[in-house]
Amino acid sequence: MYSGTGSEDPEFRFKQKILGMADIKKRILQLSTGKTIKLFGNSIAIGKSLELGEGYAPNLFSVGTGNDREKPTSTVSNLHSLTAEELHEIADFNIRLWLELKENLRKYGPTSIKVFKSGE
Repeated sequence: MYSGTGSEDPEFRFKQKILGMADIKKRILQLSTGKTIKLFGNSIAIGKSLELGEGYAPNLFSVGTGNDREKPTSTVSNLHSLTAEELHEIADFNIRLWLELKENLRKYGPTSIKVFKSGE
């Protein structure tokens, strides 16, 4: 398994060149164009207005680590006791927002305020 930086990772380079996919490694967003964006957290979030920002508070559904005297432990943190169906609904909601953003970018371009939803 490769353990270097993303820009040297053969699998990542394949994704970037062939699939045109971004990736986040070590809090750096790496785009297929070669542009990199340093993040404070570990994720990108989208709001109802289709504005993007960093979403770095994993407080709804995440993995937590703790220390047992014998060995490190990992646990699932599910603050609101969300069911699999509810988590699917949240995922579908976010996917819909990302798809709307992509469609608006195709229609209006990245310099138009029409990309965003107003009054949301």
